[in-house]
Amino acid sequence: MRLSTVFALSLALLAPAAVAAPPANDHPILGIWLLSLPDGSCAEIYRFRGDGTSFVTSADEVSESEFNIPAKPDASGFYKLEDHIVKGNGKKDCGGSVTKIGTRATHFVQFHPSGSLFVMCIKESLDACIGPFLRMPGRES
Repeated sequence: MRLSTVFALSLALLAPAAVAAPPANDHPILGIWLLSLPDGSCAEIYRFRGDGTSFVTSADEVSESEFNIPAKPDASGFYKLEDHIVKGNGKKDCGGSVTKIGTRATHFVQFHPSGSLFVMCIKESLDACIGPFLRMPGRES
């Protein structure tokens, strides 16, 4: 699902990630997030870490990426999330696809005011998003 849903939707937005400092320790993206398929048949777990890396499991796939995200959202409430896949085990994700190492993608994240969930969109609009991603107990930094 990760490639087929998230990355495939953003092919037009592929761009190199800029070198940036890791997110602040209190950034809302940091932590463990769960994204479940609507029918409950598969789930993905995203671990956004304080060093600017993420670790994702999706079905049999395990991947790691480097990400950049600004400290504050833009005027419309979205954070621009730039992601670069740097490691993967070559196995299929929830959507049956394999995420290729080197893939770069840009998405736009909007958090619920509670901080307990967010959606990930292909542009700064709620018209084409996946989610919600639900915050899981525990926090990695």
